[in-house]
Formats: sequence, C-alpha cells, structure tokens
Amino acid sequence: MAPVATAASSATGARSDARRNRARLIGAARELYATQGIEVPVREISRRAGLGVATLYRHFPTREDLVDAVLEDAFEELVAAATRALEDPDAWAGFAGFLERALALHARNRGLKDVVETRAHGRERAEEMRRRLRRLVGRLVARAQAEGPLRADFAPQDIPLLLWGADRVLELTADVRPGCGGGISRSCSTASAQPPRLRWGSRP
Repeated sequence: MAPVATAASSATGARSDARRNRARLIGAARELYATQGIEVPVREISRRAGLGVATLYRHFPTREDLVDAVLEDAFEELVAAATRALEDPDAWAGFAGFLERALALHARNRGLKDVVETRAHGRERAEEMRRRLRRLVGRLVARAQAEGPLRADFAPQDIPLLLWGADRVLELTADVRPGCGGGISRSCSTASAQPPRLRWGSRP
C-alpha cells in the first residue's frame, strides 16, 4: 500500500506545483500587460514569473491562450460595470457612469484596452466576452436613448471610439494633469447628449 500512497502523494504534489506555476504566470502576465500592453514578449513574462519558457508553453501553448486567461477577469469588470449601469434607475446616469468606469479600466490596464479596441488578440473566452459586452452596451445605449438625453444617432459602435479618443488624451496629459479621467468621461457623455429642447413659446 505504501508505494500506492507515495504515488498518489506525488501526483497531488505535481498538480499543486502546476497550479502554482500557472498562477505565477498569469500574475506576471497581468502585471506586464497592464503596463506594457499585449505584445510583451513571452520570455519577459516567464522571467517575471521566475519560470522557464518551456513551462509557460506547457500551460499556454499559444499567446492567445495566455491572453484569454489573463484578461478574463478584466473583461468581467467591464461586463459588471455595464450590468450595474443597466440596473441604475436613471438611464442617463447609468450610461455616463459606465463610460467613466470603462475609461478608468482602460487607463489602468493597457492589455484590456488592446483587446477591446481590436479583434486581433485573444481567442475563445475573449471573443465570448466581446459578445457579452456588445449585447449589454447595445441595451445600455437603447435605454439611454429611450429614457434619457442620448442622441438618436449615437450607435453602440461609437463607444469604443469615445474611449479611444479619451484614452489618447489621458496618455498625452498624464504628466501634466494626472487623474483627470473622470472629467474626460463626463465630457464624452455630455458630447453624446442631445441639445436641450426648447419649450413651446420660449425664446431660442
């Protein structure tokens, strides 16, 4: 019985090591993606994790597999922000709040920005997150148009453009005025609103 028990213990230990190595690789990749973007070399990721490149490829045979694992949590935050926005009883406040939260996530995580703004990265889970996010954003925009002041010609596809423009402003002004993302997102949402309607009989 002893050899069987020893073999079982060895197998359990190997699985524990594999889980720890996977977690170390994901943690290292998350840090590097957030600061350097999605194209960081895999050698740098494995070096940050203190593991060999071969270990990285055993867990993640392709770059897309690693991107999926690392950015799943970041996408969940964005999906959760859209879900909370839909639950807000004020449609316009929900829409503006989502823009502010999405911009904050973009500014904090360059990897998330790369995946949301282009379809060139990630694979199965990232694509599923994109689909979930598109559905939620579509509902968010339709609700803000029906119940709030969102312009009728605003489309869900305009949100990535807004975030892209605001993100570039953040990059250019980071050294001059750090932490101004809230003001930028409010400006974006204001620009998306319809001009105020005049009451009947009022002067223009």
